[in-house]
Amino acid sequence: MAPQRDGSFLDDEAAPHAGDDSAVIAGSLHDPEQFALLYQRHAPRLYRYVARRLGPQIADDIVAEVFLHAFRQRAGYDAGYPDARPWLYGIATRLVARHRRAEIRQYRALERTGVDQVAESFTDAVDARVSAACEYRRLAGALAALPAAYRDALLLVAWAGLSYDEAALTLGVPVGTVRSRLSRARARLRRQLEAEADDGASGQVSGSLRQTRVEL
Repeated sequence: MAPQRDGSFLDDEAAPHAGDDSAVIAGSLHDPEQFALLYQRHAPRLYRYVARRLGPQIADDIVAEVFLHAFRQRAGYDAGYPDARPWLYGIATRLVARHRRAEIRQYRALERTGVDQVAESFTDAVDARVSAACEYRRLAGALAALPAAYRDALLLVAWAGLSYDEAALTLGVPVGTVRSRLSRARARLRRQLEAEADDGASGQVSGSLRQTRVEL
């Protein structure tokens, strides 16, 4: 989706393409306006990810700050990585860390109300599976209880759609560390959800976690 002057977005297919992300970043060193293409490619999904963690009110500012940081740091980008998502999500994750209290408030609000405004606005198959597999209110409470490092790794894979290798690059840790954090996060979520559910619901939750790698 490409941003328009009124703040709306065009479909990705309508946006211009000029090589992979590393080529766009390299080109922007000589023609800064080319950097806008990176925004067109990644801002909508990045916004959704941040909004689900912090709420829509904060997400606009965070996403703008992500791309401001990225623009200023673009000369140091490693051109060996054609996909800039790990770099961008790494910046976003560090910015989200400054708003941990807001993130916990977001999950507690979801726990109380069961209403995810972002998911309601961007309904997809993953959200449908969540609704069918486990009650989002309980899931939000379980997410709030996770250590920040576990939650970062989990949501980069589950909500941002990064691979384990990409999540490791994003967080600046070995891929084994990501796997360990994901395993521990899944185990904690499973224990908490099953403790709160009846026998039938707990089996449904456990099966969903195994099948979807906690695709929340």
